[in-house]
Amino acid sequence: MRGLRALPSVDRLLSTDTGRALQGEHGHQPVTEALRALLGEARDAALRGAEVPAPEALLDTLADRLHAAGRSALRPVLNLTGTVLHTNLGRALLSEEAVQAAAEAMRAPAALELDLATGKRGERDAHLRQMLCDLTGAEDATVVNNNAAAVLITLNTLGAGREAVVSRGELIEIGGAFRMPDIMESAGVRLREVGTTNRTHLRDYESAVTEATGMVLKVHPSNYRIEGFTASVTAAELAPLAIRAGVPLVNDLGSGTLIDMALLGLPPEPTVREAVAEGADIVTFSGDKLLGGPQAGFIVGRADLIARINRNPLKRALRLDKIRIAALAATLRLYADTGRAVERLPTLRLLRRGEAEIRAQAERLCPDVAALLPEGFQAAVTGCESQIGSGALPVETLPSAGLRLTGPDGKAPERLAAALRALDRPLLGRIADGALILDLRCLEEDGALTGAMAALR
Repeated sequence: MRGLRALPSVDRLLSTDTGRALQGEHGHQPVTEALRALLGEARDAALRGAEVPAPEALLDTLADRLHAAGRSALRPVLNLTGTVLHTNLGRALLSEEAVQAAAEAMRAPAALELDLATGKRGERDAHLRQMLCDLTGAEDATVVNNNAAAVLITLNTLGAGREAVVSRGELIEIGGAFRMPDIMESAGVRLREVGTTNRTHLRDYESAVTEATGMVLKVHPSNYRIEGFTASVTAAELAPLAIRAGVPLVNDLGSGTLIDMALLGLPPEPTVREAVAEGADIVTFSGDKLLGGPQAGFIVGRADLIARINRNPLKRALRLDKIRIAALAATLRLYADTGRAVERLPTLRLLRRGEAEIRAQAERLCPDVAALLPEGFQAAVTGCESQIGSGALPVETLPSAGLRLTGPDGKAPERLAAALRALDRPLLGRIADGALILDLRCLEEDGALTGAMAALR
């Protein structure tokens, strides 16, 4: 048994090649503190009769601890849940063009609020405004940090102290228990509900419009759908009413899309251009959902109303930085050619993947994955259903395929799921019908899965 005298000093371990390398990677002070704590543990264990580890073993443990401590919790994962736009995983993946544009904006000063032609102060929205107008047909456009912010500043600017007329069937709750009535209250707008949960008619809106009305609000029920005995009023039907009342029609599209979803083989969703053409004075929508860009909230519509929104003091609090503006500009440029957008934007590309392509991938990967599983586990190809996520087409699913992983007992799927989450590249699936399902819709490179799972052995 090695005695306490065999325990090396801090200085001795720091002066080794491994010690110097760790200091270069993590810094002298963090390495020294971690090493002192490790040696203290070894000393306590030795006093209880344990053997003192060799210096090489101590340095290996030190390296493992420093690596674990320095690893960010916000790290890349493999999304095999079957939800393409997964809110908990950051929603849309950015195109390489957007990633490159963001990186360039981070590396050097950028003309964020400088008009290079005149040398005078410019506006940061100018980098996006014309592209948004061209893509949506709107007179003007502005942008804030997410769609909830877009709705908030629009309501506050156009309706503070007045009523917003909205159907009861559109008073949605979005992720994190944020509810439309709460946003309206925070914006200083009084809610005027009309109709019932399942049926609202034009006459309901007409009878609710008074001198106290500040706007007519249309909200896309993006994260649910009411079916059966239902009735609703379209934005096109509400537009003439808003004109007669002399108040703006605000249409919150939620996720929002710039292209026809039929191009991806999906059911139709109202495009932003269609919403503008139907007569909405303001249309709000997200940047990081179906659009496939970074988190943002777009506001497009009448130039006079956009000007009022831009003068709201909240605009400064909700504005974007140069990194997201650069990524958004690169994303919007791809939409100049629809075919190019579908090919280059990961969200649209993943949504378009066909079941046959994904099943072929599952059949290729199944033997390799089975060989990497812990003893007693099996893998089999299975059909499954993907979903878009983030409130887009909530009841529609996409035929997909994946791997069904089973183990020796009923708790095996949970144990395996926990082991996969603990990998250096965490791997996330979903548990269903007594198995861990790995939906491969969002896996574009076979090696990413087998490479991550290699550590299981």
